[in-house]
Amino acid sequence: MRFVLGLLMLLAVSPAWAQSAEDASSIRSVISQQIEAFQHDDGAKAFSFAAPNIQGMFGTEQNFMAMVARGYQPVYRPRDVQFGTLADVDGTPTQRVDLIGPDGMAYTALYSMEKEADGSWKIAGCQILHSDKVGV
Repeated sequence: MRFVLGLLMLLAVSPAWAQSAEDASSIRSVISQQIEAFQHDDGAKAFSFAAPNIQGMFGTEQNFMAMVARGYQPVYRPRDVQFGTLADVDGTPTQRVDLIGPDGMAYTALYSMEKEADGSWKIAGCQILHSDKVGV
């Protein structure tokens, strides 16, 4: 628990990390588009934003979508999405996203991002934490 609190404090106080404003914008766009794809049950599109290691782990968009629907409800069906800071966490660009889940509870999602050889950004991981903010 101390690690999680320390990580949240780091994200709250560290300056935004990005190689450029374009990278920061691209990262937010990738996350937004994946969340939108989840909301429309567009598995192919949602899976396309996952980094190669994530795609390899799940193999198919159906497996990926089943995992997200089962374990990541706040990003699968959010009521509200607010982008927080983009920080460098151990050399990994990490985007904080504050969410209100379908249950009305507040969550924080920490998205680990990966820049691909072609310059595009992919989602390399997402950790969901309960937030101390008040949900609606």
